[in-house]
Amino acid sequence: DLFIQMHVVKEAQSSSRIEGTQTAIDEALLPVEQIAPEKRDDWQEVRNYIEAVNSAIDQLANTPLSNRLLKHTHELLLKGVRGENKLPGEFRNSQNWIGGSSLTDASFIPPHHDGVVAMMGDLELFWHNDQIQVPHLIRIGLSHYQFETIHPFLDGNGRIGRLLIPLYLISHGLLTKPSLYLSDFFERNRASYYDALMQVRTNNNVIHWLRFFLNGVAETATRGRDLFREILTLRAKVEQDLLGLGKRAPLAREALNILYRQPIVNAKQLEIALSITTPTANALIKALIGKDILVEMTGQQRWRSYVFDPYLKLFLS
Repeated sequence: DLFIQMHVVKEAQSSSRIEGTQTAIDEALLPVEQIAPEKRDDWQEVRNYIEAVNSAIDQLANTPLSNRLLKHTHELLLKGVRGENKLPGEFRNSQNWIGGSSLTDASFIPPHHDGVVAMMGDLELFWHNDQIQVPHLIRIGLSHYQFETIHPFLDGNGRIGRLLIPLYLISHGLLTKPSLYLSDFFERNRASYYDALMQVRTNNNVIHWLRFFLNGVAETATRGRDLFREILTLRAKVEQDLLGLGKRAPLAREALNILYRQPIVNAKQLEIALSITTPTANALIKALIGKDILVEMTGQQRWRSYVFDPYLKLFLS
């Protein structure tokens, strides 16, 4: 659980970037006060995505995957950002399109809005139909295509459609933790991603799409395994480094448990999280800097922030 939150942040940043949102992972971890005013709209979209992901995963602990859950997630996604006037949390009641600036030059026009509720109802039944003997990875691959083709919302379809993948896998017990996100793969292969979806729409080439999708699952799973191994290697090294801190080592370990979830912090955050005094927090930070665990990232004399640099770099590579 220590490392899952950074996977969520990475997913939020990658999925949002596909839609044109330019927020780096380190920026997504900063408080809004440290974000340049011209970047705050993009920052808020990524933060909304993180909130939406965490909320959806929490709900899956008690309720099955459903259109109701997707609508609630969509509402959180568009709260107070671009698209907030496009029926957050509701299926569309007008025609939309994909690509181009209007219906006349669109690359694809989704089905008429009158059929959206029925089609999404059928899709929800498909998720839970135990009579269909189709492997779950094939089923979610088909579901992602179908969701993106129905395009049930006026905005935010891409992000919700990509989030549907891990939500489905968690809901059906294929994942115990939300650790498999395909947005990074889709973002790095964006042209092929869109082309594979269009191949089904125009040529009924489902096999081409499923090959692309399953390759993405395999590559993402392999990258995730390798990243987890690197994290464990780093954790072992850091644990060894902490032995040199003497009586501060137990407190430093508590700080590390915070940093694995939130690798950018300031002294006040550590004070509150660890229930320690300001001098103790500053001394702890100085000790962690001395072990090359923390790096000061602002260059300022006041309001400094510190990054767990070797850990964050694993998610930037």
